[in-house]
Amino acid sequence: MGGNLENCVDNCLKLDFSDFEIIVLPDNMDGVDVNRGVFANTAVRIIPTGAISPPKKRDIGVRHSRAEFLAFIDDDAYPTKDWLKNAILNFNDNDVAAVAGPAVTPGSDSFLQKASGIIYASILVSAGYTYRYLPKAKREVNDYPSCNLIVRKAVLDEVGGFNTNFWPGEDTKLCLDITRSLCKKIIYDPKVLVYHHRRKLFLPHLRQVANYGLHRGYFVKRYPGTSLKIVYFIPGIFVLGLVIGAFLSGFSHSFKIAYLTGLSLYIILVFIFSISRNLFFLPFVFLGIILTHITYGVYFLKGLLSKRLKEE
Repeated sequence: MGGNLENCVDNCLKLDFSDFEIIVLPDNMDGVDVNRGVFANTAVRIIPTGAISPPKKRDIGVRHSRAEFLAFIDDDAYPTKDWLKNAILNFNDNDVAAVAGPAVTPGSDSFLQKASGIIYASILVSAGYTYRYLPKAKREVNDYPSCNLIVRKAVLDEVGGFNTNFWPGEDTKLCLDITRSLCKKIIYDPKVLVYHHRRKLFLPHLRQVANYGLHRGYFVKRYPGTSLKIVYFIPGIFVLGLVIGAFLSGFSHSFKIAYLTGLSLYIILVFIFSISRNLFFLPFVFLGIILTHITYGVYFLKGLLSKRLKEE
């Protein structure tokens, strides 16, 4: 358990909310003194789980919780003070099973982490899902990451919790159970905000993107209710276009001109959307967006073509 987790627990203890408990689910207690610091607080319960997947950990937390609502947050994220207070207002509607909010890149992140955050928040990368990384208008959603997700315990009990070993992607299954099986609502509220530390460019960021792409491609077949959407196919189509277009360009001069024109327009578009207030980010974001498209596309196709994806 590292510094990010301590920061997360510390900010949870500062929540403007009268009655809550914090359940921490580490693999083990190596190097942790539960009698000191934030972990010594009576509101914190530590339940070592052994080396199991995050969804399995969350299911253990669900079973041990006595709360009416369960708020899930990653150990590399931390909430704003009014996180729970704002979330709970949405549950006045009995049809609302879960509430979610943006996971914003914190100002304390390093330069390369912030560059990753800019990439995720770009419309060229997240398309219509930029509200996951920036506060946007309140709306109903059908799929949301579990780094910022508050769910009625009764709903979790009814669907059997996350009940999967997929990670990432466990949240996709849960949201599908909520919206399709129970016909309940998931509400996105921009005021239900947490800060989420990003992976650094380039390799850590791209490894995460690859994992997202692989699972989303597989989930097109496994959970089409949330994953069979054209927006998820676009990076894969782009990668195929790059490869096939380069091959066909060797046989036709006119096709080569069209291919290079299209590629130039793409590069210009990426350049325009890479411009931010701080121009020092531009080359990193520019290259990062292109590599994100290619990495996601390749691994999406791999997942799509996989007969079976290992559940970790």
